[in-house]
Amino acid sequence: MRVEIWSDIACPWCYVGKARFEKGLAAFAHGDEVEVVHRSFELDPGRDKADIVPVAEMLATRYGRTPEEVLAIEETIAASARSEGLDYRAEGRDSGSTFDIHRVLHYATSQGRGEEMLNGAYRANFAEERSVFAEETLVAVAVEAGLDEVEVRKVLADPVAYADDVRADEREAAELGANAVPFFVLDRKYGVSGGQPAEVFTQALEQAWEARTLPQITTVGGSGHDAAVCDTDGSCAIPHAGAHT
Repeated sequence: MRVEIWSDIACPWCYVGKARFEKGLAAFAHGDEVEVVHRSFELDPGRDKADIVPVAEMLATRYGRTPEEVLAIEETIAASARSEGLDYRAEGRDSGSTFDIHRVLHYATSQGRGEEMLNGAYRANFAEERSVFAEETLVAVAVEAGLDEVEVRKVLADPVAYADDVRADEREAAELGANAVPFFVLDRKYGVSGGQPAEVFTQALEQAWEARTLPQITTVGGSGHDAAVCDTDGSCAIPHAGAHT
């Protein structure tokens, strides 16, 4: 069975949702028969890669929030991340274009290092004091993931390298009706939207396993405060509150 996950490195609920999915997968009896494929999704497509600003500044400007409100929202997300065993810095992170990151992720996947690159990018963006939107940091993260530095720099120097792969993933997301991430598609039969609790993922995997002959995608899982997502206007739903970032 194949699980495809559409996500963006700038999305905190993709970071949290990945950890929750992995816990749900670990509890699934047929977990060793599941192929996980990561797909590209940009929350801010078309953003200039030179446009790198602090997350707090971007959120305050875009949504008219005060610095105190922005920090409170970030602390709420941080608490959810930490409850999953993830490090999360509520302050001091950058915001920027993720297109080059997705291109490098596709290259990493072609080299059998996609999971290592994705984990490294998430860690740099959310847990460490490194701006993964800066090219030198991105190269360093790629090397740490086991990729060849020269080849990574070649990818970044060529604006069309793996660009079609990124755009193909994004078109497919649109065709599937996914306008927010994370979005999980199980064996092209079931869709799960948001950073759901681990047990929801386990249940969805069990349902998909039992119904592998169904022709269409059915959305499963909860909604409301459990279905935490980031959508294409850059907002990220906050559990237990009406606020957005």
